[in-house]
Amino acid sequence: MPKTWNILVDNYFQANPNCIIATAHVDSFPIDLPLEPNIREPNRKSATYRQIFDSLTTEPVKFFSRHSGIVLCANKVKPSKTSLELEVLEASEGGSDGIINGAHTVLAFDFAKNYKYDLTQARVKVTIHIGLTEESAKDIALASNTTTPVDSRSKVNARGDYKFIKQYLAQLEQKEDRKFRIAYYQNQSGAPRNAQCNVTHLLKLLYCLDRNKYNPDGNKRTKHPAGMSLPSNITDAERERLTALLPLLSQALWIEQRLYQIIQDHISSPRRKGSNDLASIDIRKTTLLADSKYSFGFGAPTDLALPIIASYRVFLDKDYKWILPFNEFAEDFLQHLWANYFRKYLVSEKTAGNTVGTKISRNQEIWESLYISAQSYLNQHLMQMVNSSKEESESQVIQSTKKRGKGKSDELNATTVPK
Repeated sequence: MPKTWNILVDNYFQANPNCIIATAHVDSFPIDLPLEPNIREPNRKSATYRQIFDSLTTEPVKFFSRHSGIVLCANKVKPSKTSLELEVLEASEGGSDGIINGAHTVLAFDFAKNYKYDLTQARVKVTIHIGLTEESAKDIALASNTTTPVDSRSKVNARGDYKFIKQYLAQLEQKEDRKFRIAYYQNQSGAPRNAQCNVTHLLKLLYCLDRNKYNPDGNKRTKHPAGMSLPSNITDAERERLTALLPLLSQALWIEQRLYQIIQDHISSPRRKGSNDLASIDIRKTTLLADSKYSFGFGAPTDLALPIIASYRVFLDKDYKWILPFNEFAEDFLQHLWANYFRKYLVSEKTAGNTVGTKISRNQEIWESLYISAQSYLNQHLMQMVNSSKEESESQVIQSTKKRGKGKSDELNATTVPK
């Protein structure tokens, strides 16, 4: 059901049939307007917020001339001499109404009131767009927010390019009884600040399994996803590629979770109690993963698991199907990589006094070594399967021969010899 808000104004004018510009009172400005069209949620620790708050509280009379104003979207506006009544549709009603630009400003209003600052003389310019479509609201939000830094993820989200990922994850939550905590835009409330819970991290997990784009045996220059850069917008071709990779997300998340569990077990070993021999693993911090079930008592580089996950693409065919049943080899292969290479690498870097950090995502040697190890593991596994199949076939031939021989013997024993 639509909600209404009243904005007290000194004056207003109709800029065009679908836009009203007004001089509004700050002290009574509604601070609970929805943020649906806004690119990002306000952050009280940001420089943008601090500048607005200082300007408002030090010289409130000059705030109107020093501030660019607030941009809103409403379904309908009913003007009177001293106020504007806004009818706002909620997102569930198909609306994109609320604050398009100025969320930090409204947050500053709220806190200034809480601290009992006198805002009776403060005014702010308010631009109200009437009856905008969702796409139009997003276009204005993107254009309005370019005066202050906005991360590319927030812009991609504002354009609606993450919708297909959100829909897939919602289905996965229902199907597998899971709950994901993922940040799609800047300062998103309810989402952890851990980089592993960023939607861009999920995209990296998927890209690591793209054996068609990153194929060391192919003619392309990009042999491994080392130092991969994410696109600033998701094209139709990119969406098609990601849609094909999405069914692998559960396995990618599992690999990351198991690696972190193995690290947790390693640093929690009684003989290492109170010490840590792994580079860039900080036992004073915590890490949250996208699946809400997984939290760990150590900090780790965001890209730590990427080279490990990328090595698993050896086991995929060109249609992104597993050559071997994932559940049959995944755990054993991960233990193989940890024991024979990855643990030794982290220990040697710690011994040398180095940190791996983001360097791990650019270190071609690591990606190449793990990929070759995966190829060797797969070849051995396939040879075992061939030998096992050969032995089984030979066993069947022997059993069949024995049965035939026994049958002939029984026939001879049953023959009556005439006297």
